[in-house]
Amino acid sequence: MPGFTDAWAMAEPVGGWLTRTQGQALWTAAQQVPCGEPVLEIGSHQGRSTIVLALAVHGRDTKVIAVDPFVEGRLFGGSATRARFEANLARAGVRNTVHLIPERSTDLRLTWTEPLAMLYVDGKHDYWTVRDDLRWSDHLATGAPVLVHDSFSSIGVTLALLAQVLTGHRLRYLGRVGSLARFQVGVPSVRDRLRLLAELPWFVRNVVIKIALRLARITGYRGTPDPY
Repeated sequence: MPGFTDAWAMAEPVGGWLTRTQGQALWTAAQQVPCGEPVLEIGSHQGRSTIVLALAVHGRDTKVIAVDPFVEGRLFGGSATRARFEANLARAGVRNTVHLIPERSTDLRLTWTEPLAMLYVDGKHDYWTVRDDLRWSDHLATGAPVLVHDSFSSIGVTLALLAQVLTGHRLRYLGRVGSLARFQVGVPSVRDRLRLLAELPWFVRNVVIKIALRLARITGYRGTPDPY
């Protein structure tokens, strides 16, 4: 089985926003998944995170279930993005480890009955979709890892976390790696909830940066519009 350095060498050339340290967090969580129990990824794009997850469980009779509808349009690329996703998996040698389901996660969840061992959420970033995606944790056992990308960076993601986690009884907040938030299935303590609230100043800082970068684009700035 390859180590994380080798896995990241395969994943890094793939288009996406997952950073190396965030990839390491995904790798570590996936390596703790029991053999034969599936990992669910919501939002695969071109497969950067998918490759990290697949290589982490490779050879352990474990599948990565990748859920992405590959919506057409300039932002997501539709069928062209799906073609790159499949080509990237083939290049990394993990095509047989990944089971792609090209559906919307919110539709698929309504009929899903199988248990899962890990959840990674990086799909549509609006409040309602993220809040629904967090409900996939109902299929995870106590202690299972849940990771959410663009937390405290995206307004929709952050509001969903506050609504579903801060006031809920299903997920414990463990911390973050950049904008990748780490949770564990379990009843949160007061300390867990306060730890989540303590991230709000960083969230406000990111929102201010986003607004400034978007205004800068009016004057010709062409860098990334979002802090990751």
